[in-house]
Amino acid sequence: MVSATVNTVRNVVGIIGNIVSLFLLLSPVPTFVQIVKKGSVEQYSPVPYLATLINSMVWVLFGLPMVHPHSMLVVTISSIGTAIEFVYIALFLFYSDKKKRLKVLFVVLIELIFIVVVTILVLTLLHTTKQRSLVVGIICILFNVMMNAAPLSVMKLVITTKSVEYMPFFLSLASFGNSVAWFTYAFLPFDEFIAISNGLGTMFSLAQLLLYGCYYKSTQRIKAARQQQLGSKGELDMSEVVVSGDSRKIAGTTTLHNGHHGGSEIYGT
Repeated sequence: MVSATVNTVRNVVGIIGNIVSLFLLLSPVPTFVQIVKKGSVEQYSPVPYLATLINSMVWVLFGLPMVHPHSMLVVTISSIGTAIEFVYIALFLFYSDKKKRLKVLFVVLIELIFIVVVTILVLTLLHTTKQRSLVVGIICILFNVMMNAAPLSVMKLVITTKSVEYMPFFLSLASFGNSVAWFTYAFLPFDEFIAISNGLGTMFSLAQLLLYGCYYKSTQRIKAARQQQLGSKGELDMSEVVVSGDSRKIAGTTTLHNGHHGGSEIYGT
């Protein structure tokens, strides 16, 4: 039996996990504000939202009382995540062209069919919560591995360019805090499925923070060099304008001497 103290701590940690997870789920809002303002998704990819949608839905299934009892806090944030991702995808569909819209709709349909089929099979063929938790838990871990592997391409870019410009610090920090909160939650009492999923998330997020620490100074040097280069280019452009302006004045002076025009010709635009 879980003691009242452990249960209270578990609930507190779970609520903290819910709050941090909500922050992460809302992080794409500025992107969609830009999409709505421009009236187009432009080159934005729907993959992150489609991936988060399926991940959220499998965790909703995992947290159901008839699958994995005493996981209501998992259900709450996963349900909220599912709703938020549907809103993102609806906006993406609205501002997409026909070709991209059909592709996204097809993927969403496949994801919904997958969830329905898994739910029906788990609830009809497996008759204990232990069996159901095992099957759905493994599926959740697999999807979490794919979700956590997604930042690897960004981490590779950081190492290649020696710059963390495209790896926002606060997003990495929030991901780390989220994973740590749920990893802690998984030990009150021990839940291997939540522990494995968020243990991996903790490692990937920590790796991002370490990379940020390693390449922060080099990023600042790269930015400074870029600003200096842009400044030099601006000065060059201004010198061209000055030279061009002087030429016009010389031409105007010649006209005055030869054609007897008024003085306003020299200084006029």
